[in-house]
Amino acid sequence: MKTVFIVDDSDISLSLAEKALESQYRTITLPSATKMFAILEKMEPDLILLDISMPEMDGPTALQLLKNNKQTANIPVIFLTGQTDADTEVHGFELGAVDFIAKPFTPIILLHRVKIQLDMDEIIRERTAQLEQRTTQLEHLYENIVSILADVVESRDNSTGGHIERTTIQTKILIEALLEHNVYTDELSDWNADLVASSARLHDLGKIAIPDSILNKPGELTPEEYEIMKRHVAAGEDILNKVISKTKEELFWHKAKLFASYHHERWNGTGYPRGLKGMEIPLHGRILALIDVYDALVSERPYKKAFTHEKAVEIIMSESGKHFDPKISEVFYKVHKRFRDAKEGEVGYASLETKT
Repeated sequence: MKTVFIVDDSDISLSLAEKALESQYRTITLPSATKMFAILEKMEPDLILLDISMPEMDGPTALQLLKNNKQTANIPVIFLTGQTDADTEVHGFELGAVDFIAKPFTPIILLHRVKIQLDMDEIIRERTAQLEQRTTQLEHLYENIVSILADVVESRDNSTGGHIERTTIQTKILIEALLEHNVYTDELSDWNADLVASSARLHDLGKIAIPDSILNKPGELTPEEYEIMKRHVAAGEDILNKVISKTKEELFWHKAKLFASYHHERWNGTGYPRGLKGMEIPLHGRILALIDVYDALVSERPYKKAFTHEKAVEIIMSESGKHFDPKISEVFYKVHKRFRDAKEGEVGYASLETKT
C-alpha cells in the first residue's frame, strides 16, 4: 500500500484528508513541516499533501527543502491551499509542485487527484527503469563492439601489446584528476569518465589500414614509411565517420573520433595531421596526446627499452608547452604516482614519434 503524508496545521483538514484517503492509502498526518522532516529521516512517502500557509515553516519553503535534497527531490507534492490566485499557483509550479487542491476540498475529488498523481508517478518510474535498463544494455553492447574492434587493432600491431587497455585506464585517471584540480571543468562537466575513457580505446583504429610490414617493423621507420604510418589518423577518422552516419547513438562514436583524429596534434602546432596549435586542439586530443606518449615511454617495444616511470615523467614535463598542454601536464605531474601505481610491474623520445 502506498503512503501519503498529509501536512497541515488544521486538525479539520488533517481529519478530512485522512478519511478521504485511508481506504486506499496508508496515511500519516503531520501538524507541521518540521514534523514532516523529522519523519522523513525514517521513511519516505509516495506523495505529500502540503498546506501552503503554516506557522514555523510554510509550504513553499518546505517544498524548496524537499527539492534540494536528492533523497526527497522526486517525491510528488500537492499543495493544499485556500489561496487560489494565479500568482500563487504559478509560484508553486515553479517550485516543483505537481498540483493544487483548493480548500475546502471535497473528499472524493481529493482522492481522485491523489490517485491520478500516484498513477502517473508509477508510470514514470516504470518507464525510467525501462530506459535505464535499455541504456545499460546499450552500454554493454558498445563495450563488446569496442572490445572487438580494439582487439582487432591490437592483434595486428604486435609491438604495442596491452597499449589500448593501459591507455583506457590512464585516460580515466587523468580525466578524474583534471576534475579534482578544477582544470577544464566547464568542458568536462558533462563527461562520463568511464564512457569517455572507453571511447578512447579506438584512438588507433586506423592502424588496421596500415601494412603489416610497416606496422610491425622491428626498427625505426624511414621517412617514407613514417608518412604512411601517419595515415592511421585519417583512416580511423574515416571509419568512425561511417559508423556515426549509420547509428543514432552518435555521442559515444563522436568522442571516439575526437580521440582518433587529434591525439597526434601538439600544443606548439608541430603535430599531425592538421598541425593545430594550443586550444585549437580538442580537449580529447590534448588529453590522449600525453597518455599515448607516457604509455609508449614506459613500455618496452622491439626497437627500444622501457623508460622508468620517473624518467618518463621527466620527459613529459620537459615537453610541457611544446608537445603537451601545460595545464594538463601540470595536473599529470601532481598525480603521476597514480599512473605509476596503475602501471606497476609492467626509446628514446625522438624515436618514439616514429612508432606511436
